[in-house]
Amino acid sequence: MQNADEWKFPHSLRPDPEKLLFNLSKAINSIVKVRTAIPSAAFTADILGTERIGSGVLINSSGLVLTVSYLVTEAESVWLTTNLNQSIPGYVVAYDQVTGLGLIQALGVLDVEASELDSSNLVTVNDDIFFISYGGVEHSLNTKIIRIDEFAGYWEYLLQDAIYTSPPHPQWGGAAVFNARGHVIGIGSLFLQEIFDGKNQQGNLVIPTNILKPIMSDMLKFGRPLAPAKPWLGLYVVESESALVVNGLARYGPAEQAGILQGDRINKISGKKVSTLANFFRSVWDLGAAGVPVPININRDGNHMQLVVNSIDRNDFLLKPQTH
Repeated sequence: MQNADEWKFPHSLRPDPEKLLFNLSKAINSIVKVRTAIPSAAFTADILGTERIGSGVLINSSGLVLTVSYLVTEAESVWLTTNLNQSIPGYVVAYDQVTGLGLIQALGVLDVEASELDSSNLVTVNDDIFFISYGGVEHSLNTKIIRIDEFAGYWEYLLQDAIYTSPPHPQWGGAAVFNARGHVIGIGSLFLQEIFDGKNQQGNLVIPTNILKPIMSDMLKFGRPLAPAKPWLGLYVVESESALVVNGLARYGPAEQAGILQGDRINKISGKKVSTLANFFRSVWDLGAAGVPVPININRDGNHMQLVVNSIDRNDFLLKPQTH
């Protein structure tokens, strides 16, 4: 993501406050910069870095901030900065690897008004939306929903009704997406460049905030949802030439310990053929909760092999949010 001091949207791409049904300044000022520090020994340190910067949105008057989980996963310190140049520390309340959302509690009073999460779930293609990161109106983008579709990420992540937006916001991580009523409908997660319907498209992947409501109570009380954890293999798999190819492995993870190697092609899970990432993940998760043995048939240099990966809970690899 680009440095907040080095760029700005042209006026033609920014929301026009005179044409909006909500207070744009209030929405903008509910966005905060999120800066986190992660111990070098943390599992995600090599992948996501030990210093992470993005955005978050204040969602209540008690200082609760919603952001994307990768900004706060395993964080040992958190600082929040408003567009009014107020900086205060915070702490990680919770993060969830299934939804990709995280919560931060400010350790002090943020002198801005909170934004409201949308409760209608009425999100449709071609809706005009407003993608706002830390940095004021210059970092506010008038954009559109181009589709609502499944998204599968190579890190064993599957989002059922992901929101795809275009044109893209270059400072997407943790930024808030507002609907026409000024309610938050999503949190920015990724930049995407893809071929869809034969066209080369650039845009963002947005996590819908309506998936937070069912797990909010658990997140606040326990730092994570209490539903049985999905089995995690520690595989980084990509779709390549109509095949599922192991592109990497988590060090000391279940797949590595089972003998799977980079370059292996995954054919079947428990005897069931898999051909897409989403199909692969669902086939694994359908076997049961974390801890279930996962039979995998692979093709290694033309030789078929049957291996069994003893899955675990991904959270066992991660440093947990501290209780306060």
